[in-house]
Order: sequence, then structure tokens, then C-alpha cells
Amino acid sequence: MRQLIVLGIVGLIAQLIDGSLGMAYGVTSTTLLLAAGTAPAAASAAVHFSELGTTLVSGISHHKFGNVDWRTVAILAGPGFVGAIAGSTFLASLDGDAATPWISGILLALGVYVVWRFLALGGARPTFKSRPSAKMLVPIGLVGGTLDAVGGGGWGPVGTTTLLSSGRLEPRKVVGSIDTSEFVVAVGGSLGFLIALGSQGIDWKIVGALLVGGVIAAPFAAWLVKLLPAKVLAVAAGGIIILTNVRTILLAFGVEASTVWLAVGVLAVIWVALLTHVARLERIAAKTRKAEEAAEEVPVGS
Repeated sequence: MRQLIVLGIVGLIAQLIDGSLGMAYGVTSTTLLLAAGTAPAAASAAVHFSELGTTLVSGISHHKFGNVDWRTVAILAGPGFVGAIAGSTFLASLDGDAATPWISGILLALGVYVVWRFLALGGARPTFKSRPSAKMLVPIGLVGGTLDAVGGGGWGPVGTTTLLSSGRLEPRKVVGSIDTSEFVVAVGGSLGFLIALGSQGIDWKIVGALLVGGVIAAPFAAWLVKLLPAKVLAVAAGGIIILTNVRTILLAFGVEASTVWLAVGVLAVIWVALLTHVARLERIAAKTRKAEEAAEEVPVGS
């Protein structure tokens, strides 16, 4: 019973992060399940079945708060479904470990670019002139869906990272659209695991615990992402990308755990300092904009 309560809390925290930053539900949940000795396929299966509920509630909540670009969702969902069902079906015969450092390296570079891009804006407000094309979204869906099923997480890191770095969609709509389309990916992954493992290979107690925690957190996360300014959200998401992938790369190359955590800790301190700095700049910019708007409303000659 204690383990299920802990898993419920993990599901709540993971969905709070995922719903506000567009990633990390699968990564967080799967990491804990693997640490507890759950087989990779069974862990990923439990996460995907729990996501059937969490992503549905999250998508509805993001839509309610205006965080969803439905054209992006419509194009991403189909390829994501195909990638997820293929990845989950063949998980037992695929070796995802060999590709992990390379994929993490690409995501790390994109995470750095995301942070740099929004920090380089200074006090200016970010602009988003065009929407992502189908030529861009289809590969994102295929790769993200496949990695999500194979690794128990990947839809958010691939989709959110790439769309944020493209600058073609404002961050809150990137997060909302990725979270909403993830429901279809979860359906594909779940079907694939049923085919590969059968219902006996899935621990439904784990699924239920993760689901309850995630569903509780989903509406609050969608509300939070609407409030966060674009630059704060982008730097927060970029920091998560950097920290996660630095850790993955260092561990993959056999670096000692103590060194890994020291490196991640130093980067985390730098990230928090940057986030605090950006939030302060955003508050100053918001006060300036309000003062300018108030000045414009004063009648001429008054």
C-alpha cells in the first residue's frame, strides 16, 4: 500500500512537471519503476496505460485555457500513433541503450539553443510569425512516438524541444499541443504493449496509482502554463532538457555517479540563477508595458 501511495505522489509530481513544461512524465515515472526492478517493457507499458487518463485530462484542461494549436495536434497525432505502436510492439527486440547518448546529445544541443534564444531577446517580447509545417511535424511525430514507447518517455523531450527551438509556436501552445497529442501516442503505445505483452504482463496497480496522481495534477499544470511568461517557460523547459540529457550522457559513458550528480548539481544552480534573473527581467518589462499602456490611455491635452 505504501508503494502505491508513493507511486501516486510520483504521478502527481510528474504530471505537474509535464503539464507545465511539456515533458518528463514518462521519464520520471519510468525511471522510478526501473529503479524498483520493473522490467523495461512492463515499466513503459504501465506508464503508457496511465497516460491514457492523464493526457486526456491534461488535453481538456489545456484546451480550456487556450493552450492548444489544433492544427499542430492534428498533424502530430497520426505519425505519433504509428511510431508508438511500432516502438512498443518491438521493444523486446530493440536495443535503445546504444542510441541513447546520441539522441541525448542532440536534445542537449537543442536545449541549450532554446535557453540562448530566449535569453538573447533581452527585454524584448518574443514574436512567433509562422506555424510549424507538416514537413516538420510528421518526422517529429514518428521519432517522438517511437522513442516514447521504447524508452518510456520521449514524446515531450523530442516534440517540446524541437518546437521550442524552431520558434514557430509560442511556448504555452507548444506545451499544450504536445500534451494534447500525447493522448493518441499513449493509445498507440498501449495497443502495442497489449499485443507484445498481453494483459498479464501489465501491473494494473501501478497503472492506477500513477493515473490517480497524474489526473489530480493535470488541471493545475494547464492553468500554471497559461500564467507563465514565454521567456520564463522556455528557460524552465530548456533547463529541464539540459539537466536530463547531461545526466543521461555522463551515465552512458560510465562516469561515476558521484561525479554525475556533482555536474548536474552545478548546472542546476546555474539554471535556477538564470531562471530567477529572467523572471526578474520579465517583471520589470511587465511593469514598463503597463506604464506605457496607462500613458497611452491618458487623453491628449489633459
